[in-house]
Amino acid sequence: MPFRVGIGYDVHAFVKDRKLVLGGVHLPFSKGLAGHSDADVLIHALCDALLGAAAMGDLGSHFPDTDDKYKDISSLKLLQDVNNMLISAFYEIGNIDAVIIAQQPKLAPFIPEMRKRMAETLKIAISQVSLKTTTTEHLGFTGREEGIAATVIVLLESVAAT
Repeated sequence: MPFRVGIGYDVHAFVKDRKLVLGGVHLPFSKGLAGHSDADVLIHALCDALLGAAAMGDLGSHFPDTDDKYKDISSLKLLQDVNNMLISAFYEIGNIDAVIIAQQPKLAPFIPEMRKRMAETLKIAISQVSLKTTTTEHLGFTGREEGIAATVIVLLESVAAT
């Protein structure tokens, strides 16, 4: 099977007194996201998509929230570790397509930097990373501004061991 597809989804609730991190970028906002790590919902969904495409489980099985060594860790570090697992298993990333679902904050100005951070961490071209944002028109938990969700799909290519 030369190509494999994976999908990831994650959601985190807003909390006070925490920085908001999305796509490895610290955003100016009055709230952050609850979680054991830095709670970067976009990177968590991306990690799950990559691990799923390679049939390697999920983020929680590799980096459990019961392990204090992952407390407040940068999710970009987790993404780097996931990428190393993929490389060791002879997979290359074809492309990434991601959507952040949030009523607030407005994210469009931060998309270029998020794409850059993801591409740099994964050692791929920025053209391989698509990122979009959407609202839910005030419907559901994201529409009520209770948190943020993200969904990601990835294409992996199996490469021959040399």
